[in-house]
Amino acid sequence: MSNPQTLEDLRSGSYKGVKRLKLSANLSSFPTEIFSLFDTLEILDLSGNPLSVLPNDFSRLHKLKTLFLSDCKFATFPAQLVKCRSLEMIAFKNNHMITIPEGSFPRKLRWLILTNNEIESLPASIGHCHRLQKCMMAGNRLTRLPDEMAHCRKLGLLRLSSNNLATLPDWLFQLPELSFLSFAGNPCAPAFSDNPILSEIIWSELSTQHLLGEGASGIISKGTWKASDGDREVAIKVFKGEVTSDGSPMDEMNACIAAGQHPNLIDPIGKIHGHPEKKGLVLQLIPPHYTNLGLPPDFSTCTRDRFARDLAFSAEKCRSVLYGVADASKHIHERGIAHGDLYAHNTLIDNSGHALLGDFGAATIYGDHEKREAIERMEILAFGHLIEDLVNLVEHRLDGDEVLGEKDGYVIEGLNALHYKCTNPIVMERPNFEEAVEVLGGL
Repeated sequence: MSNPQTLEDLRSGSYKGVKRLKLSANLSSFPTEIFSLFDTLEILDLSGNPLSVLPNDFSRLHKLKTLFLSDCKFATFPAQLVKCRSLEMIAFKNNHMITIPEGSFPRKLRWLILTNNEIESLPASIGHCHRLQKCMMAGNRLTRLPDEMAHCRKLGLLRLSSNNLATLPDWLFQLPELSFLSFAGNPCAPAFSDNPILSEIIWSELSTQHLLGEGASGIISKGTWKASDGDREVAIKVFKGEVTSDGSPMDEMNACIAAGQHPNLIDPIGKIHGHPEKKGLVLQLIPPHYTNLGLPPDFSTCTRDRFARDLAFSAEKCRSVLYGVADASKHIHERGIAHGDLYAHNTLIDNSGHALLGDFGAATIYGDHEKREAIERMEILAFGHLIEDLVNLVEHRLDGDEVLGEKDGYVIEGLNALHYKCTNPIVMERPNFEEAVEVLGGL
């Protein structure tokens, strides 16, 4: 993405013909110089500027597909965007936005990010967004979803955490492609008190070493715990405390604790006590030979993971990974927890095919929710996508006219049959995770 530092840079003409433009220069009004890129610009990022309105002729950028206006000052969603005929992705995160006028969403909208605003209702016209696949509304003030949203039949990911929803509508559990749902931190999700079994670990007993990773909700470091029985290497996750695109880090911590221990989960060891500013968890340290199974979705794949081009699996390794993920999912659903982000990029694997399901950032503790069976069968659609992805990796091993042996062919045939059941467009006709584990164990 081209990044001019000032308006003078943009006016110089050296950016003419670019497809991507990012500009953060304390702009209080939209720089009309951008219109000179009307025939090429596809991605525009003006995040971090004190902008509050867009010009009426904004649709002159007729090739624009992606618009980022996060951390700005838009109290009202700009109705001008409905005229942007190519616009597919819109982000207004952290704007203190209150209002979305009827008829503001462009018809080609696929990906909508309105995280951490003050929105109380969505317009009924969202039902016209028949291509909508990803809708991120965590950290708002929604009290209900418009019934017209039932027409968004392509919706695959919906983030509703940290709102004011007293109920979830029945039609939500009939959407044929919805597989990634989070609704923690709403009145419709049961209240949760921390698991008293998990030990508290004093911050002064911990020492951090190098960074292992950083996600939306927190920072994970390798560390040492000076336990009573000797020093122990651990992973230390310190939460940032802000509402992320998935939800509240505190809901993530509660779900991680409630999930408990399982051979295919990253085990929580204790809650951090006495940190000067933040909350955190001490977790099992994963050996370095474990690697991420997949890569997160990008603009084009939207709700589906990506994989390294040279990644290939044997049929047995494919079955082993899927068995581990399914067994972990069975375990958490038995405890009334939906993962909410059941993806390959949230799964670690080793060479033997042992899988560890991680990242509870979008998890919801649903307990005895009246829709608990539907919630589990909604999530198994995400598992069905994972089956499809991994079976494709087995096929990448084949060279030319090479075919699978009889045993491997039997495994793949069984996986394809399970994929078919898990992706049934009728939610309640899908299997649950207990049934999936039984099938995978039999292969």
